[in-house]
Amino acid sequence: MLVEKISTKKVSETVAEEIENLIEKGTFQAGEKLPSVRELCELFGVGRSAVRDALTTLSGKGIVYVKQGEGTYICEFDSSKLFNQHLLLPSSKDIIELFQVRKILETGIAEASAIHRSEKDLRKMGECIFNPSVIEWESDYHFHLAMAESTGNEMLIQFMLFISETTKKSMIDFHQYIKKYPDTVKKIENQHLEIYEAIKKRDSTKAHSMMRDHLNFVEEELLQSHILQQSL
Repeated sequence: MLVEKISTKKVSETVAEEIENLIEKGTFQAGEKLPSVRELCELFGVGRSAVRDALTTLSGKGIVYVKQGEGTYICEFDSSKLFNQHLLLPSSKDIIELFQVRKILETGIAEASAIHRSEKDLRKMGECIFNPSVIEWESDYHFHLAMAESTGNEMLIQFMLFISETTKKSMIDFHQYIKKYPDTVKKIENQHLEIYEAIKKRDSTKAHSMMRDHLNFVEEELLQSHILQQSL
């Protein structure tokens, strides 16, 4: 099998895209077992962590699933029929419906994170907030994912992965937009910090409340942004 070796910066994302392309081309068939992690490492010329992260992303998107003790299999059900994988949020109705889902899911995730998080989870969330070298949208993206991972609930993690991947393009556009408004950027940073502090203190009630307020704020900003206006 001829595939291009990968040497890009975001290795795991590229690996996920390559595997997805091979599935679309029929190289890997629906229902079949994927090659082992070791074999995928050799195939793409990357490390094990990159392959594992790529498989986690694909699992979150509903493209593959793991059978404990057996390996990773390609889903026969096409999750793209449920959601548009490249959702651009073209209308206020789409935004409102998305945030209804997020408020149900992520307030519960924040609450569960405050109860179940470990010190390692807390450090991972903290890196997303306190690392100045991380791009804003990446910090936002990984903070919400790290919170989901800290719950230890695989189903919540996969739901969060799916939503994050589906809305990544809109998230990038939104962060490009708010760069012109430092006060908005600062408010979002402070909201993330408040959520983090509530989780750190294991205050599940406050974590739930802070996440709800954060999502309400971002929803309102997105509805008012030029991103929506340009797509109407």
